[in-house]
Amino acid sequence: MRLLKYNISKKVYPHITTSKNICGGSTVISGTRIPVWSIIALYKSGLSIEEIIKEFPYVPPAKIYSAFLYYSENKQEIEKEIKENMDETKWKKLTDKFSKKNK
Repeated sequence: MRLLKYNISKKVYPHITTSKNICGGSTVISGTRIPVWSIIALYKSGLSIEEIIKEFPYVPPAKIYSAFLYYSENKQEIEKEIKENMDETKWKKLTDKFSKKNK
């Protein structure tokens, strides 16, 4: 019996992209450097979707909504990025490293 191999590719989100050269490889809104995790973090901190859209007037609302769609289907990834990027210890280490490098 011969088994067929299926090429199951990752779902494509029209307004969402990932590149190792943009925001450290975080998933971002296409055409921007706005990580999806930052949009979701703003929402979780209490901003409404309408308020988030007003914060980014140069980003079409469809792209903001796409960030929420991406999050709804990739919660584990985005929650991990929120945790990593909101970690004050991480930021302290990075800023210390940067300030030492520039002395």
